[in-house]
Amino acid sequence: QANPGRYIRQDIVDKVILRDLPSLYGISDTRELYSLFTTIAYNSGGEFSLEALSKQSQVPKNTLKKYIEYLEAAFLIKQVKRIDQNGKRFKRDNFFKIYLTNPSLRSALFTPITSTDEMIGNMVETAIFAQWMHRDWFTPYYARWSNGEVDMVGLSDTLKPIWALEIKWSDRYFEKPKELKSLIKFCQENNIITPIVTSISKEGEVEYADVHFQFLPSSAYAYTVGKNTLDKKINK
Repeated sequence: QANPGRYIRQDIVDKVILRDLPSLYGISDTRELYSLFTTIAYNSGGEFSLEALSKQSQVPKNTLKKYIEYLEAAFLIKQVKRIDQNGKRFKRDNFFKIYLTNPSLRSALFTPITSTDEMIGNMVETAIFAQWMHRDWFTPYYARWSNGEVDMVGLSDTLKPIWALEIKWSDRYFEKPKELKSLIKFCQENNIITPIVTSISKEGEVEYADVHFQFLPSSAYAYTVGKNTLDKKINK
């Protein structure tokens, strides 16, 4: 374990994908499963369709759904479903997002990224979603429509949007909240007054267009979600 990357790759990822899952589910072609997982890992936090994912990973569509279920059962990935700007589910889940359950899995498989890397935003998003995944009683959604998107939405028991989170790896929106057009539209249409926006280092409340944005550094937000989750589990 002196080399964490090699330990995660060989002792966790390789053993689960190349040995445990094949023996458990009778998978004969482990190359397809590994190809799918590495495709998802590289693009963690991205939006997929079955067609696009099949093309990227070279895994047939009819096999893809089963493999995604297997990888979810092994707690390696989490699929997140889409809602529209009014918080409504789609009849067919043609598009969905997939996150690694731990962003370090990507670094173990590929070259580690830096804070200025193009993919850092997706990894920050993955890290935050990973903290929410420990709440087995909570189902996160993301909202996307023709010209907008909100990273995470919480729904009530009656499936109405009650809170929204926009994950940003930037401090610019603290000074320019008007650029958060999709979040503003979503909050106004769903009567959400205080959405949370993450940043690199900015913290505080900013009001714009009758929306009270609560800014928190991404690291602090991820820590808070993780700690609150642990506290809830202890007190259950």
